Amino acid sequence: MIKLSTDVIHRCAKPVGLAQDHAPYLTRLIASQLAGEPLKRVARMRSLVLVGVLCLIGITTANGSQYSVDHLKLYAHSRIIDYKEFQCFNKIITKESRWSYLARNGSHYGLGQMRSKHYRNLDPFRQIDATLRYVTIRYQTSCNAWTFHMKHGYY
Repeated sequence: MIKLSTDVIHRCAKPVGLAQDHAPYLTRLIASQLAGEPLKRVARMRSLVLVGVLCLIGITTANGSQYSVDHLKLYAHSRIIDYKEFQCFNKIITKESRWSYLARNGSHYGLGQMRSKHYRNLDPFRQIDATLRYVTIRYQTSCNAWTFHMKHGYY
């Protein structure tokens, strides 16, 4: 039989913001099932999956990296189907912010280095959407925006 102490579960869930508030409730359910009641294999696996999820959430938020560059690029590429256009967009964002949604340069913020404070408060996926809207309205394509950027140093 697998024995898990609530101490291990609490250590895994400790750095979690919202999940931390619910950790005593969730771990109490797991502890009561694991204490002495006979468990079926499915119930045991569900309990272990729940513990794993709590640990994974704790690790993700403890590192402070909720958004990986790869996930942001994948999201942007899902919005820009054409690979060549995506590469141009990738060059712009890399040049402007190195894919850091927290980047700041004077009064310019985020992935696309927009001037709006509203843009600064958006999550990185909405920043990508807003940047793509701006590029489409002003330049029609990402490659046109990149060509302009190469000539003028901004887009």
